Amino acid sequence: MTAGFRIRAAGDSGLVVEFEDRIDPAVSARVLDLDRAVVAARIDGVLETLPTYRTLFVRFDPLHADAAGLEDRLRAMAAAASGEAKPGRLWRIPVAYGGAHGEDLEHVAREKGMTAAEVVKLHSGTTYHVYMIGFVPGYAYLGGLDPRLHISRRTNPRLRTPAGMVAIGGQQAAVQSIAAPSGWHMLGRTPVRLFDMRRAEPFLVQPGERVAFEPIDAARFERLDALAERGETILEPEG
Repeated sequence: MTAGFRIRAAGDSGLVVEFEDRIDPAVSARVLDLDRAVVAARIDGVLETLPTYRTLFVRFDPLHADAAGLEDRLRAMAAAASGEAKPGRLWRIPVAYGGAHGEDLEHVAREKGMTAAEVVKLHSGTTYHVYMIGFVPGYAYLGGLDPRLHISRRTNPRLRTPAGMVAIGGQQAAVQSIAAPSGWHMLGRTPVRLFDMRRAEPFLVQPGERVAFEPIDAARFERLDALAERGETILEPEG
């Protein structure tokens, strides 16, 4: 690994720039800094970039880009990636906690020796960093979960969990974008659609942005969910 990173081939049409092997805001900042630099450079043949916790995947057309030349450019850009944090937009996401919306809230409370209200207070009292979007379209992986809520994932994953699930697992939090299997603990559900093909920009939240959760009751969830189902905007970012 050179200067805190290395570059690996991903088949004949991809390169992966790997930074340090840990979940850390400083590492994420380097990934996102490099991502911005590659996008701004508008390099011939580069088709897309995908930032993760500690890597940036760069997909290119091998008929229009020289892999060796592209690797040299990425190496120079990665070395220059400062890792200076640049807080992105803030999304205040409404969440109905517990009950039918969050089947695991009481279990997590018991495991942690807390009341359900204390779990909700801790979970909604943090501003999270969006590390990456992945697993399924629009799924947001969040860092910054209070250590008092760190918990192993479920022994038996569910085969189907709903879109809008707000969950925790390990040291991470997440918002699920579409119905999918999951081994995470369901604390609540949001009516906000993180992924909606009816929008000009289907993906609502982006890596490097911030998320805060605001508790709402079941009645408000139903009202907002009905609006979102009709395609109406129920959430705007701050900043």
